[in-house]
Amino acid sequence: MQPDLWSLYAMMLKSRLFEEGIAALWHQGLISGEMHLGTGEEAIVAGVVDHLKDGDAMALDHRGTAALFMRGEDPGAMVKEFLGKKEGLCGGCGGHMHLFSKAYLAASSGIVGASGPTASGFALASQYLRPHAVSVAFLGEGSINQGMMMESMNLAAVWNLPVLFVCKDDNWSITTRSDTMTGGDLKERVRGLGVDTIMVDGIDAGDVWENARTAIDHIRGGKGPVFLYARCVHLEAHFLGFQLKRMIEAPFKEMPQVALPLARAVVGPGGAGVRERLAGVRTVFSSVIAALQDPRRDKDKDPVRHTRNKLLSDLEQLQALESRVEKEISQIFTAVQDMGAT
Repeated sequence: MQPDLWSLYAMMLKSRLFEEGIAALWHQGLISGEMHLGTGEEAIVAGVVDHLKDGDAMALDHRGTAALFMRGEDPGAMVKEFLGKKEGLCGGCGGHMHLFSKAYLAASSGIVGASGPTASGFALASQYLRPHAVSVAFLGEGSINQGMMMESMNLAAVWNLPVLFVCKDDNWSITTRSDTMTGGDLKERVRGLGVDTIMVDGIDAGDVWENARTAIDHIRGGKGPVFLYARCVHLEAHFLGFQLKRMIEAPFKEMPQVALPLARAVVGPGGAGVRERLAGVRTVFSSVIAALQDPRRDKDKDPVRHTRNKLLSDLEQLQALESRVEKEISQIFTAVQDMGAT
């Protein structure tokens, strides 16, 4: 069986436009607090979620919007949740990092690594209540340094739990390069716990889909947990409004807010010596230069664009699909606004 790229592209595009609509609300000041989007993860999420069935469960991290949306949860209820409305999915009390869906057996948490224990709990329950069901844990690479994630993988291996651990590795742990804070090779670390490991291209929805099918068939067959390791790029960086990204996109607006205080700190009386002050300035500008070289700026790393390029041979069908999806997403936000949720 081959992946249906048209179906996967539709899922990914819907998710992208949905999250862009959420971002617009955030920039308008209608959503309070941080907002962590899954833009850049669409190929991974679609390639996995497309294989899930009734009775399967999902343990989500703080970027759970895309997975829950693709699984079929009511998008209007999700938007209202982000807006803090009582009509929201969780009564407006959870926001985007604490989404729960009884209908789709989904739970999320803003605590790094929490999806491991949650998925293992879902899997243990399914062994008794829903034979052949699987649970999926979505996680970032930084969470594998958390004790509870490693313990969950060990438990899943020892108890032969039906868990798919999906690692979305963008090599950034907020503002720290993950390879500067993680020892060894993650794949080998997980294999050492007795969990089978599959590496996929997180930009290629077809590759994720095919390998996720292999992994989930393995799990449904009672052969134990699998670790699906995917590289990806978070297009909005760690969260919306990330300052280094703002400086790159609007340098004339953002740089004075950084440069002027730095200049005053360098020439001001008292404090550290000139050498230490200049070292601090170099650190700041080194961060800016690193951000300029960040792969998130490469459009070819966009999984939605990557999948779309494979469908250009039938431009008429592609444009019809995109028009239909754009209308569908527009109607979601229009309906929410018409109900006075904003």
